[in-house]
Amino acid sequence: MIIESTKNELIKKARALSTKKGRMEQGLHFIEGENLVREAVVSGAEFSDAFIEDGHELMAAVLSGSGANVHLVKRNVMKNLTNTETPQWVCATIKTPETSVPNVYPAGLIVALDRVQEPGNLGAIIRTADAMGASGILIGEGCADQFAPKPVRASMGSIYHIPTWGGDLFEELKRLSDTHVLICAHLKGSSGLPDPTKSCVLVIGNESAGVSDDIANMCSLYKLPMYGFAESLNASVAAGIIIYEIAKKMNGEHAIFK
Repeated sequence: MIIESTKNELIKKARALSTKKGRMEQGLHFIEGENLVREAVVSGAEFSDAFIEDGHELMAAVLSGSGANVHLVKRNVMKNLTNTETPQWVCATIKTPETSVPNVYPAGLIVALDRVQEPGNLGAIIRTADAMGASGILIGEGCADQFAPKPVRASMGSIYHIPTWGGDLFEELKRLSDTHVLICAHLKGSSGLPDPTKSCVLVIGNESAGVSDDIANMCSLYKLPMYGFAESLNASVAAGIIIYEIAKKMNGEHAIFK
């Protein structure tokens, strides 16, 4: 049976996932587009429902094999479901993974976010951290929801390849300080990148206010050196450069910014 009406109950439930309230109540989040759906399949994400336009039998079979309840929909219904101007032909609802902080944090690089509120920045940082082999992302209170549609899209599927934890950032950094070097991106920092050793936390702050004082006071402060006229960088761009440099140091390679 093909779903033709936007008033169908399954469609209304999926649309509700565009809000944080809807995601919390259902324990699900929404993804759209072939690439993101494929990343979710490859990662072993737990599907709930998948919505697909007619003519894509192979993807329908793949999604069914991944545990999704597959529903064929008309184009008008797909447009109603999605959050993009030119929607693709497939979307799905996914069970949101557990995000409680671990009893023991893993070694390696952890990226901690202090009130990063722009969804695109959050998703881009998750993607970079994944690409550079980070062990996880610690998301403090006041940050955007990593499972909202825009961060999920911006992560390009990395949200399914790297763990994200949510908690009280100050308290969790106190715990981490026993086992990890704490480094904070800060305008008052030194231009010399601290030695991250084998376990390190990089703290990235709010797009306009930066890292809060109580968090900064716990960390070694690092100011990314810049050699042109620009005085600052977008949070995700600055995070990307520093994550790359820390990853190089942790892997025994020569860093650009000493």
